[in-house]
Amino acid sequence: MKVVTMGVHVLDVLVRPVEEIPEGQGATLVDDIRMTAAGTAGGTALTLAKLGASVRTAGAIGTDPTGDLLVQLLNRAGIDTGLLVRRTDTSTSASVLPIRPNGDRPSLHLLGANITYGLDDVPWDAVAEAGHLHLGGPELIGADVAARILAHAKEHDVVTSVDLLAPGELGTFDQIEPLLPYVDHLLPNDDQVLGFSEEQDLVTGAKKFLAAGAGLVAVTRGGYGALLVTAEGTETVPAFEVDVVDTTGCGDAFSAGFIRGIGLGRTPREAAVLGNAAAALVAQGLGSDHGEFDLPEADEFAMTHKTRS
Repeated sequence: MKVVTMGVHVLDVLVRPVEEIPEGQGATLVDDIRMTAAGTAGGTALTLAKLGASVRTAGAIGTDPTGDLLVQLLNRAGIDTGLLVRRTDTSTSASVLPIRPNGDRPSLHLLGANITYGLDDVPWDAVAEAGHLHLGGPELIGADVAARILAHAKEHDVVTSVDLLAPGELGTFDQIEPLLPYVDHLLPNDDQVLGFSEEQDLVTGAKKFLAAGAGLVAVTRGGYGALLVTAEGTETVPAFEVDVVDTTGCGDAFSAGFIRGIGLGRTPREAAVLGNAAAALVAQGLGSDHGEFDLPEADEFAMTHKTRS
């Protein structure tokens, strides 16, 4: 399976556990500090590579040391970073994530170069040659730019998927409406569905995306698993029971598992099960790259572990 992941790339600095920030110039000891590649393109690429896909990733980062480290981490995971463009005048996007004992992750985030990616940066031939294009965070580059990229993919019979980045409270329907006719699989979380659809009900919001042209909406709902919404109806796919360490990257891991499942010819439900399994495996450690698992191990996990009722 040949995939291009395009869009948001972030270097995460994760600190765990953090119950509160010390006052003034106080200090506290923590158990772990890690740096990982992340983002709706970069994080998804990490898990796709683990699941056996051939991954090229595209987006904008800086020429700063943060960007150097991000490229090194992606390359170490077996991801082709040759499609990344590097800006000399803009920093690489980064986040500092103080992870709470229950796995919650407030964020201190620098947008950086992600918002500078445009049509002149797109590797059009690479997109056309891929089997799948996953566009993460289209709202950062603009609906018209995202729609043009996705339309090019569809013109060349490339399967498309889209994940959103902004929290629902910042979302509006016009931010994504122009690109929906070119989206085979829309992969938002529940908060984003409500915010970007501007509806009060999750299913109603998802159906609004379908009416605008999306082929399928797979909604992640944290510990409640996934909700699949198609023109034929809705279906819930429960999450697996695990001890959560950190939820960073779980949505990206779900996207990767779902994409890989679709690429293997699995049904949407089977693909969502793989997505939930990948998310559960990532959630048991710190960072988007947690877990030394492959496709057979993720499938084995799904077959042997209990789901939440």
